[in-house]
Amino acid sequence: MEKIVDARNVKKVYGKTQGEQIEALKKLSFAVEKGEFIGIMGPSGSGKSTLLNLLATLDKPTDGTITIDGNDVTKLKGNQIADFRSQEIGFIFQEFNLLENLTASENIAVPLSLQGVNAKEIKKRVNQIAQRLSIDAILEKYPAEISGGQKQRVAAARALVTQPAILLGDEPTGALDSQSSRDLLDTMKELNQNDQISILLVTHDPFSASYCKRILFIQDGVIQQEVKRNDQSRESFYKQILTILGTLEQ
Repeated sequence: MEKIVDARNVKKVYGKTQGEQIEALKKLSFAVEKGEFIGIMGPSGSGKSTLLNLLATLDKPTDGTITIDGNDVTKLKGNQIADFRSQEIGFIFQEFNLLENLTASENIAVPLSLQGVNAKEIKKRVNQIAQRLSIDAILEKYPAEISGGQKQRVAAARALVTQPAILLGDEPTGALDSQSSRDLLDTMKELNQNDQISILLVTHDPFSASYCKRILFIQDGVIQQEVKRNDQSRESFYKQILTILGTLEQ
């Protein structure tokens, strides 16, 4: 299988050499294959956010390598990083991060505009992803005029419109009600299964994690446990996740 993400011996240390240092990640290794839906879970301070920032190229590891879609992102510099991030990585945030003075359509188009894509192609691709996520009816509305669930779908469309190598989710259901959360997770599951979009979801929520095919449990900067859903029902997998979380927190 083709590896979309290959992290090897990734170490991240915060603090100056001569002062107090915090080792957030300790020689952590894992891979994401094309079409996988992976969850990252762990208690506060476990290293989840640090790992996500490294994968999103928002930060660099102290040691080790991270390869995304065949590119060693630890070697990219300056504009190379920004270009790579805009083309290869889709990011869904907890708080939507939509621009209030732009319509839904204009928000979705932002990454394409930054890449210099022509207006005709932008309109075509925005309409395609909007139809895919069932938000074509709200394209001309502003964020203040739509619901939280619709905002997150617009944010998902913005993340996917560039056809990235991987979609990263940072607690994407955290600001949603239960029904909107379920709708978004169902959409992500459908995109993963039907379009083979590779997804890495960082979450503390066992219900959200139960949609994943594989979960990495991080604690104290290392992967303590890995569990695969295999042929389990989502309900059975949810119970297994709860049990594992209970043992990690003891």
